Amino acid sequence: MSLDVIRILMLTRGKRLIAALIGFGEVSIFILALGQVIAGGLDDPWKVVAYAGGFATGNFVGSVLEERMAIGYLSMQIFPAMGCIPDFVQRFREAGFGVTCITGEGRAGERTILFIFLKRKDLKRAIDLLNEIDPETFFNVTDARRIHGGVFPGKRKGK
Repeated sequence: MSLDVIRILMLTRGKRLIAALIGFGEVSIFILALGQVIAGGLDDPWKVVAYAGGFATGNFVGSVLEERMAIGYLSMQIFPAMGCIPDFVQRFREAGFGVTCITGEGRAGERTILFIFLKRKDLKRAIDLLNEIDPETFFNVTDARRIHGGVFPGKRKGK
C-alpha cells in the first residue's frame, strides 16, 4: 500500500505517467501477494492476518514516505493583528517567501489577509517564522494543486 499512497499523490499533483507506472507495479505485486494467500485456501487464518498486516503496514509506511517527500505546493493564509502586518510582510519576504496582502472584512471589521504560496518542504520553516512573530496568529494551510510563477525561497531570479 505504500505504492498506493505515492500513486495517489502523483495523481493529485498531475503526474499521470508516473502514477500509471506505479499503478502497474502496485497491481502486479497485489496479484502475486493475493495469489499466495488464496493458493493455500482460506483455511489458514495466519495467511490472511499476514496479508492484512502487510496492507496496514504499507499504508503507514506510505504516509510517512509521502510526508518526507513533501512534493507539491501549499497555500498559506495568515490573518495577523493589524499592528503585526508590517512585521509579517517584512520577515516573510526577507526569508524569500512571496507575500500578497489582500484587504477583507471580518466580524470585527476590516482585516488584512496575507497569502503565501510555498513548497510543502518549506511549511515547517514558515510556521516557525509565524510563531516567532506572533504565535497567537490565526492561519490556515491548504493544498495548491497547480501553480505558475511566483516567489519561493531558494528560487533565483530569472529561473
